Amino acid sequence: MPTETQLRDALSKVIDPEIRRPITEIGMVRSVDLDGSIALIGIDLTTAGCPMKERITDDVKGAAAKVSGVTEVRIELGVMSEEQRLELRSKLRGGKPEPVIQFTKPGNMTRIYAIASGKGGVGKSTVTANLAAAMAADGLKVGVLDADIFGFSIPGMLGVEGQPTRLDDMLLPPIAHEVKAVSIGMFVPEGQPVVWRGPMLHRAIEQFLADVYWGDLDVLLLDLPPGTGDIAISVAQLLPHAELVVVTTPQSAASGVAERAGSIATQTSQNVVGVIENMSWLEQPDGSRLHLFGEGGGQIVADRLSKTLGTSVPLLGQVPLDMIAREAGDSGVPVVISDPESVASQALIGMARTLGARKRGLAGKSLGVTPVSR
Repeated sequence: MPTETQLRDALSKVIDPEIRRPITEIGMVRSVDLDGSIALIGIDLTTAGCPMKERITDDVKGAAAKVSGVTEVRIELGVMSEEQRLELRSKLRGGKPEPVIQFTKPGNMTRIYAIASGKGGVGKSTVTANLAAAMAADGLKVGVLDADIFGFSIPGMLGVEGQPTRLDDMLLPPIAHEVKAVSIGMFVPEGQPVVWRGPMLHRAIEQFLADVYWGDLDVLLLDLPPGTGDIAISVAQLLPHAELVVVTTPQSAASGVAERAGSIATQTSQNVVGVIENMSWLEQPDGSRLHLFGEGGGQIVADRLSKTLGTSVPLLGQVPLDMIAREAGDSGVPVVISDPESVASQALIGMARTLGARKRGLAGKSLGVTPVSR
């Protein structure tokens, strides 16, 4: 006959689809009983309208049914009490009941890349979405914060629908292609503009960083708005160890302003990881390349930033124009997922692996050293 211990062991392998932790660890399993060979399991959902209710129910049934001797599984669904939710939020925040920006903690090892550009229309969001999807496909735990409050596009490019699940004052981000994503676009009705000024923009970014349960991420990507305005400054203040990746096109009109986007690092003391040149050329049927927007803009930006910042800023790679990449972005499936063998995908995957393999610097880390006065 099956035992309660066997059932609990089986349930410990059921992972909450949003929180990404075992349901036994986060207090969702209310009771486990046996009536002969019948498993009776009580599950408390985090919220009454939990969008993952059916999936959790199916996963619990599937796990319990695999226990030797179980012939039937009966599940009674409930909802966590206010005390249970408070305890869960505190556990997810590392024992702190109030919101906190986890990425600024000394022991946090998440690599943070702010994807910046000097002007709009250079494909910055497309690059961000594909870098995130490529890193996640390589097994990294990845999050994307759409910091382009006025021109948000990450939800559409990743195919995210609906709002984050609310756990009182905590938000559980939707997951698409194994990437956690949050955007103001998830809260704004279709076609409605966001009309905010500086303080509200700062508060929005702060809430996305503190109120969202990101979990233990390997990489966090921020899709910044074009230029060097309020949000770029807020990100530098809230995430002082975030590193910049500058996106440009080859033409001088884009590369000139892209240089200014990277030069903000001289005032914010941020590190510029490198430059990505997008829309570099159009591959022709005969294998030749048509440089629609000119040549060399990305390398020029990298060279100028290296001189301005006094450190090496490499050209991370060049991404060619690709109709498939545009169609993939419109469909909500990044091209690195839908067509990983395309030329554009290979360029993006290569850059994602370069960024994903980089180690964090010592800024913000605890060195485990205690000063001794003499």
